[in-house]
Amino acid sequence: MNEMIKNQKKFFSTNQTLSYKYRKEQLLKLKNVIIKYEQPLKDALYHDLHKSSFEAYSTEIGFTLHSISYALKHLKQWMKPKRRKTPIFMFGSNSYIYPEPYGQVLIIGPYNYPAQLVLEPLVGAIASGNTVIIKPSEYAKEVEKVIAKMIQETFDPSYIDVVTGDYQVTSKLLDERFDYIFFTGSTRVGQIVYEKASKHLTPVTLELGGKSPTIIDESANLKKAAASISFGKFMNAGQTCIAPDFIYVHESKKNELIKLLKKEVEIRYSNEETFGHIIHQGHFNRLKNLIDDDKVVYGNQLNMENNFISPTILSDVETTDKVMQEEIFGPILPILTYSNLDELIAQLKQGEKPLALYMFSKNKKHINKVLLELSFGGGAINDTIMHVSNGHIPFGGVGQSGIGAYHGKTSFDTFSHMKSIVTKKIHHTLAYPPYSESKERLIKKILK
Repeated sequence: MNEMIKNQKKFFSTNQTLSYKYRKEQLLKLKNVIIKYEQPLKDALYHDLHKSSFEAYSTEIGFTLHSISYALKHLKQWMKPKRRKTPIFMFGSNSYIYPEPYGQVLIIGPYNYPAQLVLEPLVGAIASGNTVIIKPSEYAKEVEKVIAKMIQETFDPSYIDVVTGDYQVTSKLLDERFDYIFFTGSTRVGQIVYEKASKHLTPVTLELGGKSPTIIDESANLKKAAASISFGKFMNAGQTCIAPDFIYVHESKKNELIKLLKKEVEIRYSNEETFGHIIHQGHFNRLKNLIDDDKVVYGNQLNMENNFISPTILSDVETTDKVMQEEIFGPILPILTYSNLDELIAQLKQGEKPLALYMFSKNKKHINKVLLELSFGGGAINDTIMHVSNGHIPFGGVGQSGIGAYHGKTSFDTFSHMKSIVTKKIHHTLAYPPYSESKERLIKKILK
């Protein structure tokens, strides 16, 4: 491991990664190998998480291919130095921002989207001119094997390489000195990553999670809300960091919402053969213990043999219930009610800032109030999770739900240090000693 890191640092010092031509070539290589390994990736995703072919392509393979195409289209422009305004007291100077790569990047991926969430940040790291070590999740074992094979047959290990293994391997990696660390996973592990990075003052992006709320007021189109929430919640068997974690529905709409949610699940997610599975036995047992049988109004069909939990809806949930004490990260949907939006906002403010928030409403006053008064990573109005698909806007958390952001141009910015440069054409000495009253009068006119 130490030798691998030394080789990458040595390779970075050759400056090969700095040119547009080199970066473009590497992005094309990544795109081609993903296309080549589309079926092995699908097979591995089915084995590890029981993902359907459509879901595997749309949320992992195609998602990443689209990001590469976007980066290739805009990379030359992203790399150009950007001119900035210069204040009048610096007359005769020009100001620029030069994006430069940090150097050696470590990307640590999670198990829930085990291909996309290492390959997507890799796109940004390559575009920015860095060398990279990837650490895929050890829980998605088959995907880990495919990713390792893809990278090792495509890239020189002194440029991009893969390290496999359990949490002990990850810990040893984090003891090494990198120039940037990109981590996706739980808040608990994110805190460990942040602590280890601090020893070397290494900058980080932490894509974490939290309990992302959904608010449904009395004006909402409940049919559309039920369809969107069930899609966002039950994709990948709920193992999505921005999935709606729980619902707060206006008390007058609860019964109708539950009826519509049941109908949506029956239509779209009742086939066990096409529904995702929980990653492993430990998480299956954790989720099972979150379900209060007395509050189940739909679902709760469990198959321990293949880690299957059917879409499960809970009603009459209280904030003190076990299911409300941690991020669910599974196909369990608790429903709570509220009567006063101001009181609900005050209550939500007492919790940690979530990665996402969703609201279903036709009331502009209510929508603006929620957007203004509640802090969260990102979200949607009258939709769920789709904000993650827009490469024109940054994706990331705030507070306990994460540090930093990426996607599209933001990925390039994340893996680049923005170097500020001033070039001087006309030399003036107003700020230089010796000082005088006349100089001070003049500087007061300028700096005010």
